Formats: sequence, C-alpha cells, structure tokens
Amino acid sequence: MDPINSFYGCSALRSNARFALTRALPRAFAMARSRLLPDNFTLYLVATVVLASLLPARGVFAQALGMATTVAVSLLFFLHGAKLSRQAIWAGIGHWRLQLVVVATTFALFPLLGWALSPVLRQLVTPELYTGVLYLCALPATVQSAIAFVSMARGNIPSAVCSASASTLLGVVLTPLVLGLLLTQNAAMGDPLEAMGRIGVQLLLPFIVGHLMRPWISGFLQRRAFIMKTVDQGSILLVVYAAFSHAVIAGLWSQLPLAAMVGLIVVCAVILALVLTLTVWGSRRLGFSKEDEIAIVFCGSTKSLISGVPMANVLFAAPVAGAIVLPLMVFHQMQLMVCGVMAQRYARRGSDPVVAAGGALEGAKSTSP
Repeated sequence: MDPINSFYGCSALRSNARFALTRALPRAFAMARSRLLPDNFTLYLVATVVLASLLPARGVFAQALGMATTVAVSLLFFLHGAKLSRQAIWAGIGHWRLQLVVVATTFALFPLLGWALSPVLRQLVTPELYTGVLYLCALPATVQSAIAFVSMARGNIPSAVCSASASTLLGVVLTPLVLGLLLTQNAAMGDPLEAMGRIGVQLLLPFIVGHLMRPWISGFLQRRAFIMKTVDQGSILLVVYAAFSHAVIAGLWSQLPLAAMVGLIVVCAVILALVLTLTVWGSRRLGFSKEDEIAIVFCGSTKSLISGVPMANVLFAAPVAGAIVLPLMVFHQMQLMVCGVMAQRYARRGSDPVVAAGGALEGAKSTSP
C-alpha cells in the first residue's frame, strides 16, 4: 500500500471526523439543554407567579381582571372549537379500543392513583396542595403537547388527535363529577352539577359556537397562527395572575412551607412515573401496535394546563385557586421534559447503534481520496 496515499487518507478521515464532531456537539448540547431547561412559556408562568406575589391585583383592578379573564378564556375555547378538524375526529374515532384505554387512563387510572396514594400524599403536602393533586388527576389530557409527542415519536397521529380532542370535551362533564367523588367533603369546590353548568356556559358553549363557525374562520386562523398562540398563552397567564393574586392576599406563601413544595415535586414525579409505566405495560399486554402504544402513552399520561387553569377558576373559590393550580404547573413542566425524552427514544426505535456507527464510519472512509 502506498504510504503517502495511506497518510493522506487517514488525515482526511480524521478531518472528516473532526468536522462531524464539531457539528454534532452543538446539536447534542442544544438537545440536552432543551430537555433539561424549561420552555419559554414555563418561564412566563414563573414570572407571572412572581409578579402576582409581589404586586397582587386588588380592588377595582382585581374586578376588571376577573372580567378580562372570563372573556379571554371564552375566546380561547371559541378558537379551539374553530380549530378542531372534524375529518381528524372521524379518522381516529373508529379505533374504539384505543380511545377507551385513553379515557380510562385519564379519568379512572389517574384519580384511582390519587385516591390510593392519599395516606402518603397527605403527609408530604398541605391540604390545599393535596386538593390540587386530586384536581390534577381529574383533568382531561392536553391536546397540542400530546399530538406533538405522538408525531415526534412516529405514532398513530389520527387516533391521538381524536383522543386528545375527545378528552377535552369529556372533561367538561367528567372532571367535575370525578372531582366531586374525590372531594366529597371539600367546600371549596361546591356542587359538582352546578360546576358542570358553569363550565358548560363559560367553556363548552364557546367551544361549540367556534366549531360551528369553523367553515368561515378556520382558514383565517390557519394563516394567522400567532393569534391562536397569543390567546392560548395570554389567557392562561391572565388566569394564573388572577388566581395567584387572590391566593397571595389570602396568605399562600406564608402558609406554604418549603418541605411541602419538595413533597409536591416528589408526588408529581411518582404519579407521572406510575402512569407512564402502566400505560406502556398495559398497551403491550392488550396487544396494541407500537404506533397505538405511543398514542396511548402520550394521550393518557399528560394533563392539560389550558383546560385545567380556567376550570380551576370556575370550580374553586378564588382564595384557594392559586394553590390548587400549583401542582398542575409543576406536573406540566415535568411531563414536557419526560415525554420529550421518551418521544425521541420512540422515534429511534428499530435502529441498531452498532450498524449506524459502522455506516457512519464507512461514509467517512468513502470521502477519503
């Protein structure tokens, strides 16, 4: 073998390896950072809580804020109704076994876990946070995040769209009923049937009107996606600010020890880990395909911040609503981080790391002279 060509070939191989490494390292660092650090909206939520803690809304401003949040939340559900595609619903609704598993996970498994773990939960968190954990367990699944995770993981997207959308609609009825069973002696919530009526007027009615107007306004909303994003995030931030303002005035932070916050993080982590484990195990035992398993895992294990915060504003008295949505905010960030990692691992299924490394090495060799 010619030593000169061999030398230049090895040099080119090393150069190609260095070039690939310099491109791969920043990408890997960015992916690791996106997994570990909170997203921008979570930072906005934290900033809103800090603002409400330092400058809570009082007096006339609090009354105006209450009216503004009611209008913003109604607009939010109106736009979500207009955004909902009927074709996507019919595409996924035929897979009834998958839909039943997701509904059972969202509105039965979660509440049962919250109820079964109550002896431990009560020792780790305050009574208000415990109520918030049970409220979290009764909420519907998230829509945007669940569909995004299923898409990233190469799962059954039509069924995911159907499951997430149906969960939101069922939550209007099932969340107050399930919560009423879990909180039989909690006066902060009130009558579940009355709560269903309030949710129907403030959330479901705008949703239905928006869906009926979809043929005329869906194109406009698709061309201006920033409107949906602004209303989504803006309405949640308004409700969080209003809820925490009431809670801070009522003495939230003076009554919330640091140990309870640490306990809350542990509780949310345990519930999320149990649900993820049970959904993966159950979907495999029931014989679902890998694509269906992905839809079940991500649609069944996530909880909706967009539905949960407005519902808490309707279901609970203002002074306790801030403490009750705190577990949801912690769980929301946790589910984004954990499900993001899981979605990437699902997306890599079927690839052999040894074969992939060998292919990359052969590609580098083929570029050498």
